[in-house]
Amino acid sequence: MDLRVNLTVNLRVNLRRPAVLALASALVALTGCASTGTSPSATTTTPTPPGPAAVTVDEHADHTTLTVAAGATVTLVLHSTYWSAPAGSAPDVLAPNGTPTTAPSPSCRPGGGCGTVTASFTARAPGTARLTATRTSCGEALECPPEKRAYEVTVKVVG
Repeated sequence: MDLRVNLTVNLRVNLRRPAVLALASALVALTGCASTGTSPSATTTTPTPPGPAAVTVDEHADHTTLTVAAGATVTLVLHSTYWSAPAGSAPDVLAPNGTPTTAPSPSCRPGGGCGTVTASFTARAPGTARLTATRTSCGEALECPPEKRAYEVTVKVVG
């Protein structure tokens, strides 16, 4: 009788384990896809480009340093409509090109924050400027943890 109970329990556990593993894998995958936060990364500096260029940065550039030539266009695209409009700290160094735009995703459920916030800047003169944005919500009724509330990229403009 004990053997039958053990076999039944083991069989049930073993049958459920693949389903649990599949569910856990799906949740990890969905969490990665739905993430609109930023993760801390080491400060990096890109090499100085040979001349003006167009550079686009997103959440992956958070807390990094970008070096661009005067005349370059820097576009910041943040993948959540919960971000504030990105702002620059030194318009004489990195001037905004018009007004930032918000583009919600057409397939987003209400309150999902799906879409982008985009701002473009032109590197005007040598110096350093910071591009920043903030948010308090990371999804419908989901408050952002402190490390995911602020976005900052340092932009060094060279000759």
